[in-house]
Amino acid sequence: MKFGVIIFPGSNCDHDAYHVISKHVGQPVDFIWHRDTDLSGYDALIIPGGFSYGDYLRAGALARFSPVMGAVREFADEGGLVLGICNGFQILCEAGLLPGALIRNRELHFICRHVHVRVETTETPFTTALNSGEVLYLPIAHAEGNYFCDDATLEELQREDRIIFRYTDAGGEQKDEANPNGSRAAIAGICSRQRNVLGLMPHPERACEDLLGSSDGRGIFRSLANTLAALA
Repeated sequence: MKFGVIIFPGSNCDHDAYHVISKHVGQPVDFIWHRDTDLSGYDALIIPGGFSYGDYLRAGALARFSPVMGAVREFADEGGLVLGICNGFQILCEAGLLPGALIRNRELHFICRHVHVRVETTETPFTTALNSGEVLYLPIAHAEGNYFCDDATLEELQREDRIIFRYTDAGGEQKDEANPNGSRAAIAGICSRQRNVLGLMPHPERACEDLLGSSDGRGIFRSLANTLAALA
């Protein structure tokens, strides 16, 4: 199996994602520049966190037009696995690969700290190694992580069981004070209808070593690797 980490101007978690795949997952991984369009040979793609050019307009608003995103759409349409983290989640929403939008945090401030998120389902390629209801301790670092969608979209996400992660307290209880950015329905991560595209705001790649405060993020990458191994 082979992973690709897409780099946009301003990406700053690309090396973190690369490190996790190469050292913890133990699989081949390449960096992919945002102007590249050849994604042949890759089994999974990661769009990392950071800042993409044009974020001063709206997060991901210009990055969606990068040449690589057309190739990412084709890759996803063919069943390829795509994980968008933080700015990657924003780009996936702007590109129409995931519904809704990420807007300014409720308090209009940049937030950088660890939070708790609850695993809502294991029925995705990204959560098979986790347990439903399990609470993960992951860091966030964003100013536009407030997930918003209309009522019809929220109903659809709930009906199709596509809300994959929610913000909770340490005990797994969904409380307003445990929702750091005001996301609708405390949404921290969602998937596509085909369940092969996942966007989440917390950073699992920054939570794969206990030295960094948590290793709870490993389960997401381990799930990806297990899924690809099973498909192979």
